[in-house]
Amino acid sequence: MDFKEAYEKEHLKNAELAGRIADLEAKNEDLQYKLDRIKKNPLWKMSKPARDVMHYLIRQKQRLSNCGGPRGVLAKLNYKKREKQAMCQFGTESFPDEQTAMRQRNTKFERMVKISILVPLYNTPKQFLLEMIDSVRNQTYENWELCLADGSDGEHAYVGEMCLEYGKNDSRIVYRKLDRNEGIAGNTNRCYEMATGEFIGLFDHDDVLHPSALYEYVKAINEQDADYLYCDETTFKGSDINKMLTMHFKPDYAPDNLRANNYICHFSVFSRQLLEGTELFRSQFDGSQDHDMILRLTDRAKNVVHVPKLLYYWRSHAGSVASGISAKPYAIEGAKGAVADHLRRHGFEHFKIESTKAFETIFRLRYQVIGTPKVSIVIANKDHVDDLRRCVSSILTKSTYDNYEIIIVENNSETKEIFNYYEDLKKNYSDKITIVTFGGKFNYSAVNNLGVKHADGEYILLLNNDTEVITVNWIEELLMYAQREDVGAVGGKLYYENKTIQHAGVVIGLGAHRTAGHTHYKQPRQNLGYMGRLCYAQNVTAVTGACLMVKRSLYDKVGGLEESFAISLNDVDLCLKLRREGYLNVFTPFCELYHYESISRGLDDQGEKAQRYNEESARFRDKWKEQLEKGDPYYNPNFSLDRSDFSLKIM
Repeated sequence: MDFKEAYEKEHLKNAELAGRIADLEAKNEDLQYKLDRIKKNPLWKMSKPARDVMHYLIRQKQRLSNCGGPRGVLAKLNYKKREKQAMCQFGTESFPDEQTAMRQRNTKFERMVKISILVPLYNTPKQFLLEMIDSVRNQTYENWELCLADGSDGEHAYVGEMCLEYGKNDSRIVYRKLDRNEGIAGNTNRCYEMATGEFIGLFDHDDVLHPSALYEYVKAINEQDADYLYCDETTFKGSDINKMLTMHFKPDYAPDNLRANNYICHFSVFSRQLLEGTELFRSQFDGSQDHDMILRLTDRAKNVVHVPKLLYYWRSHAGSVASGISAKPYAIEGAKGAVADHLRRHGFEHFKIESTKAFETIFRLRYQVIGTPKVSIVIANKDHVDDLRRCVSSILTKSTYDNYEIIIVENNSETKEIFNYYEDLKKNYSDKITIVTFGGKFNYSAVNNLGVKHADGEYILLLNNDTEVITVNWIEELLMYAQREDVGAVGGKLYYENKTIQHAGVVIGLGAHRTAGHTHYKQPRQNLGYMGRLCYAQNVTAVTGACLMVKRSLYDKVGGLEESFAISLNDVDLCLKLRREGYLNVFTPFCELYHYESISRGLDDQGEKAQRYNEESARFRDKWKEQLEKGDPYYNPNFSLDRSDFSLKIM
């Protein structure tokens, strides 16, 4: 073994050790969280009734306070009522009336593509089979073909009889009885052999389609030249689609999300050209064959289009994955195998795929950090010696990644204490920490741009002075994404001092100013997030500059932080510039820090600060008008822009 090989092996070992340390710290935090709730007082059980009453009164007081008093409570209840009404609009109320259905049937698109819908059958219950077939026959777009491959056993001969009866009355329904059951993958492949359409759609034998599903898809094919399409979906119970259990409103195509979680799922329709030279479903990934297929075909697709409408109804019953992954435990290993195969095709090595607490098929991916590139941590500062000391100390004492420098950009400090601290840093950490001075009026963008000019690292890590490191491998967690050729900015998960979320990704258009806002804002640290989003790394439009890593070369390429945004929105602007160049931005929940937000400059909610924020907001809306009008691609348009908790938009 030569020196280089030995070095790489040792480096990989150290990276794995850092990951294990981070995991142990996370587990310790969870245990501490649980232990804090356990009281050792021997009178604990005896006092339970009294405590229950006390806690109830405290909760009511807190609810009143949080909601703004009795009026706030009434407003919240009213909102919940209206939200429940909004949910109903996605069921049968959303079906087209006779006039709309007729208009859709009579629409002549330039490309009246034929869609072959593939349905593998296996011992399908009669009612499910009837509802599935009828939902296809009721489509307002009529150039379709329903391909049914039946692997049912002899006790379920009615499946074939019912399908043949349907076929007598509608030549678009094609049925084939299989010699043997080949499982979901094999049976669907037999369906594909029957298909003659230009586009292929994948449909489960116990689910239901919205009547306008195919119409909306063909519309997108014509208007956007889509070659892979999917929509929003919901699970329901029984035979009433209005009895929805979980509504999944999805982001647009997001490759990092898809690697960690098969969020695309239903209803996938794609050009059959994407399958040339490849298989549809591969049996080694049975149970997660759709995740494997989606990863392969979206890689090939020239335009993956998300139709942001709820058009697929996924029935939850015993035996379906919709009712829980325990129904098909082999799906977990199948999904890991599919993601691993995908990552290898993209040239990744020495990665790890682990189930998360959100769901066993929602994954945490660990990429290998290649080499030990230098990271330049740039921190703007004015006075606030205690905050800066806490921030710097946490970096120095907790970071497992060693090849970094800290550049503190001093800007008009006045206290003796801060300059004494600077002298201490110069004396004790001259090899790690540099102090540079920005003499002009405070401009966050200009201050950080000056710091970057003094940086030697291949990677820039913008960091607020009011942050504190939590996870020891925080730099590695950012770097494993920032090193990728397709990634621009990477941001971590930030908490307030009370362990509620301050930052978990930024959505443009969110908030009162319709500029940008943070999702999952002020949710508890233990929250799993909407559809598990706080448990895996994902693509976002922007991340906060309070903790943002980017390649130095990309920072320079897009001109760094825009200095016309002196105080706010400069970080979002930077991320949008990176997206404009074709790069992905990533939020990872596995890099965690405290962020004692606004300690440095206060809140922009009154007087001169409010005016300044309003001016910069107006400038931001003008500069990124087109992007704001289109909406954030990773935030479904069915969500309200007035709230950060993925609440439905109330019509």
